[in-house]
Amino acid sequence: MADIVQQRLEDRIPALEQLERVGLFTSKEVKSMLKRSTALEYKLHRTVQSKDDFITYIQYEINVLELIKKRRARIGYHFKREEIEYPIIHRINHVFRRATTKWKEDVQLWLSQVAFNKKWGTKTQLSKVLSSMLAIHPDKPALWIMAAKCEMEDRNSSESARHLFLRALRFHPENKKVYQEYFRMELMHAEKLRKQQQELEEAKIDVGEYNFSPEILSGKLAEVVYRDAAQKIKGAEFILSLLQIAAIFDFTKELQDTILQELQSQYVDDCMMWDFMAKRELDAAGAPELQSAKGRASDTDRREERCCVVYEEALKSLNTEAMWTCYVTFCLERYKRKTNVSELKEKRKERLLRVLQSAHDAKLLQESFYKNWVLLSSGDTVSATQIAITATQCFSQSVEMWSFSLQTLVQLESTEAGHLFQEALKHVNPKVVVVPQLTLSGTQHLTKGLLSLVPAVSSAMKEKYLEWSYKTGGYKRARKTFTSLHEHRPFTKAFFMKMIEIEKEQETPKISNLRDYYERALREFGSSDEDLWMDYIKEELGRHGNPENCGKLHWRAVKTLEGESVEHFTTQYTLLQTGHV
Repeated sequence: MADIVQQRLEDRIPALEQLERVGLFTSKEVKSMLKRSTALEYKLHRTVQSKDDFITYIQYEINVLELIKKRRARIGYHFKREEIEYPIIHRINHVFRRATTKWKEDVQLWLSQVAFNKKWGTKTQLSKVLSSMLAIHPDKPALWIMAAKCEMEDRNSSESARHLFLRALRFHPENKKVYQEYFRMELMHAEKLRKQQQELEEAKIDVGEYNFSPEILSGKLAEVVYRDAAQKIKGAEFILSLLQIAAIFDFTKELQDTILQELQSQYVDDCMMWDFMAKRELDAAGAPELQSAKGRASDTDRREERCCVVYEEALKSLNTEAMWTCYVTFCLERYKRKTNVSELKEKRKERLLRVLQSAHDAKLLQESFYKNWVLLSSGDTVSATQIAITATQCFSQSVEMWSFSLQTLVQLESTEAGHLFQEALKHVNPKVVVVPQLTLSGTQHLTKGLLSLVPAVSSAMKEKYLEWSYKTGGYKRARKTFTSLHEHRPFTKAFFMKMIEIEKEQETPKISNLRDYYERALREFGSSDEDLWMDYIKEELGRHGNPENCGKLHWRAVKTLEGESVEHFTTQYTLLQTGHV
């Protein structure tokens, strides 16, 4: 072992001498680096090897590279990179290779090596790493997509990217994301060729016998990908995702028309298709540009009415909850849009109320929309009360609906509140005092809600109580409330996130407190919530955190998460590492 370590240290000496000779490091600094390197090398050659030792070694070498980069910029010296940086980069890749050979299943190690080579521009090495990684992890679509994008964007090789996508489809023949990104890549390739052709024509450069293929320039390769995808993956939502990608590019009108025609002919029983066709009416060519606000509002109203005509046509053959949900959602979104023209606002409200009533009459109105309906009718006490009562009849098993309806009746001071309360006790646990939970009128009432025997109410009230404590008593009171509740299950994720939000609002947030909140949240939701792990990692990457903890958090997340959550987490973490998040 000593001989190997000694040989590696001797290999370092030429680069260290150069660092001192050109004035980037002092003699004292070089000796210190050699001493530190010796200790790290011995750790890598122990009988029992630790992954942490490899990571520490790599991080140290990367830190040296970063320091060299800063010193070069400071003194303006930009020579001898082959003798200084290249040996260090080669050494880091060598250690990465040893680590990934020993811990093949650790995706984070592979991604770290990919990120390192992307940052330092070692394109040949990058391609080798990607190839090795995919040989070990062919079951992860996100890695195939990332590798193809690297080939396309970093190595400027459309051919290699295409080859990787085709290989990915052998392993994942029905993966939507792979097809979407492959489709996008072919369109980007066509766009790149079109720009090259334009530049050559503008420069009047004779390219001899070489000709740009009209089929490729018009996106025919992308159309081949689309047809293959449409044959293997059914559903209007997926086809629409490809159509939206095609719409990004200005040369794909013919392709868009083809996709649209097939969408309309093959998915007449899919609400997503009708929803898309209805919303297209908003962008349809209309009257010339109008100057007055009222003129524009009138034109907007006509467009929205045309959308409604399409929705009504759809409901004749597809009278389902999903179709009504699309219709109501559209009307609700239009109602929420700001306008200074009161007539348009009023028409949107009338339209929305009409559609809500129609959906209810058809017994196909979603639970969440009853709340919107009640709020829209709040100006009319009788109507709002009736709608709130009707909502509880339609969803008598929903604790949330009972709570909302009771809250509404209490706020309206309706005489029906007492009767509705009695009805609620027939459907939820009779030991629950529902009305006081909703008023936030005092801590006594809140405590009753928190001790409720109905878990959905109890967990929801914890978040409300915490928020109320912060608003009325500040940070210290919120901390005290959190401490008193954090051992009493059940919880919601929002309870912990609210405390994290409160902590971060302070002038000097304590990272130790934030870690405690995240750890407690992970105990409850860590096996299924990849976003929670990502938030924790981002916190450690922030100015109050410690980036060195990210590797451990990633390792824990992969071990803790279950099912598809692992793949989703890996995808998000990859995007974070490569700077796409």
